[in-house]
Amino acid sequence: MAIDFELLKRTTEIPGAPGYEAKIRKFILDYIGDKVDEVKIDPMGSIIALRKGTENKKVMVAAHMDEIGFIVNHIDSDGFVRFQPLGGFDPKTLTSQRVMIHGREDVLGVMGSKPIHIMKPEERKKSPELQDYFIDTGISKEELEELIKPGDTITRVGDLIRIGQCFNGKSLDNRISVYVLMETLKNLEGESLPYDLYAVFSVQEEVGLRGARTAASRINPDFGFGLDTTIAYDLPGAQGHEMVTKLGKGTAIKIIDGTAIADYRMVEFLKEVAEKHNIKWQAEILPAGGTDTAAIQQYGRGGSITGAISIPTRYLHQTIEMVNEVDVDNSIELLTKAILQLDQFDWTHH
Repeated sequence: MAIDFELLKRTTEIPGAPGYEAKIRKFILDYIGDKVDEVKIDPMGSIIALRKGTENKKVMVAAHMDEIGFIVNHIDSDGFVRFQPLGGFDPKTLTSQRVMIHGREDVLGVMGSKPIHIMKPEERKKSPELQDYFIDTGISKEELEELIKPGDTITRVGDLIRIGQCFNGKSLDNRISVYVLMETLKNLEGESLPYDLYAVFSVQEEVGLRGARTAASRINPDFGFGLDTTIAYDLPGAQGHEMVTKLGKGTAIKIIDGTAIADYRMVEFLKEVAEKHNIKWQAEILPAGGTDTAAIQQYGRGGSITGAISIPTRYLHQTIEMVNEVDVDNSIELLTKAILQLDQFDWTHH
């Protein structure tokens, strides 16, 4: 199916730092409202959207809607803004990047650090650390304090663009998965589902899978799918075992990551569905890091049979991320078919 570029662009560009997801939450609610039977927002702020199935089993799919960001913790005497991270960043990519501070008004700023011209030779050899940066808004301290205060969030600024067969922009981690889940709900309109589908757009994943944990505890799913990005290090200098996935080679079926071992039955099921429907896929064996998959698997009463569909992404946790349209399309197709065929697999075998 063709990628809805305008929908994807809007989905990626709306701000939503961990714990402050109100704007992206409203956007998602407006889109999915007529595509599901019930919608609830849990106390943490995650969206739990239900499509009822014909049998008494539950499947939870989680795509987190928060993006990595920062939070203001100080404005110095010259009006420069200091901050703490909300989620993990690659600091070397922040130099001279534009950001938006979400205060009484949105205030544009630029990440600044010590100019290379006045660095000592040993400083030039070191990668910058997060505490080496400040934000310059071009506004005096007095004016700035009327607009922002400690506790205001900061997100990256960047338009989503097409580049070759790819999409390039900020927050593809994890708005590409939000898009995949929204489009899957659209695909499922008019279809009879075997099991109750709980489509969860979770909060605070980037600071520890927090929203998916409480959602899984509330839903208590029998089956689960994490939906998130994964590393595509298919770049010059990379060795084969370091690549994890490659752009354009299809959606990724998770085998293992730093926080979860995908249930081998779910891995087998997803592979069978992909092969049956000629969906391009690749295996994801991620040495470190994790996604909502672990929360879905562990936080329902007694756990759940859980796996994950991952979208290969270059430049993760940097200022601009990149995905391939082929992989996005295959991810939507695999998730759609898997939800429709969950009852057609022998889950009892060991």
